[in-house]
Amino acid sequence: MSASTCVTIDTADGPMTAYEVRPANGARGAVVVIQEAFGLTTHIEHVARRIAAAGWYAIAPGILHRQGDPTPIFAYDDLDSVLPAMGRMTAEGIETDLAATFEYVAAIGFEPARTGIVGFCMGGSVAFLAATQYALGGAVTFYGGGVRQGRFGVPALLDLAPNLRTPWLGLYGDLDVGIPIDELEELRAVAADTAVDTDIVRYPEADHGFNCNDRPAVFNADAAAAAWQRMLEWFDTHLAATVDA
Repeated sequence: MSASTCVTIDTADGPMTAYEVRPANGARGAVVVIQEAFGLTTHIEHVARRIAAAGWYAIAPGILHRQGDPTPIFAYDDLDSVLPAMGRMTAEGIETDLAATFEYVAAIGFEPARTGIVGFCMGGSVAFLAATQYALGGAVTFYGGGVRQGRFGVPALLDLAPNLRTPWLGLYGDLDVGIPIDELEELRAVAADTAVDTDIVRYPEADHGFNCNDRPAVFNADAAAAAWQRMLEWFDTHLAATVDA
């Protein structure tokens, strides 16, 4: 059985709580899990445990740590609190937290080539940013926005895409009105013209947040299961290859 605990990661801006899960039988590599804008929710903890059950060391850093102690967790219907919290995010803060998390993971023994990253919603955009700044084993984005217009002071994904250094997979729903299909297809084309492996998979009946079973209004069990399998295959292909080398 996997062992989970909360740990503290030291950053240049102070301590950051993270949720860590270690597989029972040792890890093939590490996967960093980047939260939605709602914080380190029970859903994100569940994601980390599922990743660990698949054989990967998983850690989910609480990147809202600058916004209160303890780090805030918002209800999924509390947009009056979530939107201002998102507005206070900065590129500098995100980059600081990514650097600290990857240093923490490396100190455990997982070099960048054996480390992956996956992010959801806001975290999906952060995972994409990480894939342009680090040569990791693999990166996966679940419905990350900001494709044509950047967020949190981070450039648009289309502007970042030529700089991809990590194999990247995007998982999106066609019913997501905030991320139009034509933007995704433009991103697919730009990402495909890089030196790393990339792909975008679209789910016709899925909306934004389709992987989150704590949001029944948007959860899509079929799309979630298919996307989860795609994610695992991406990490199996791109991280496992480096482990076995």
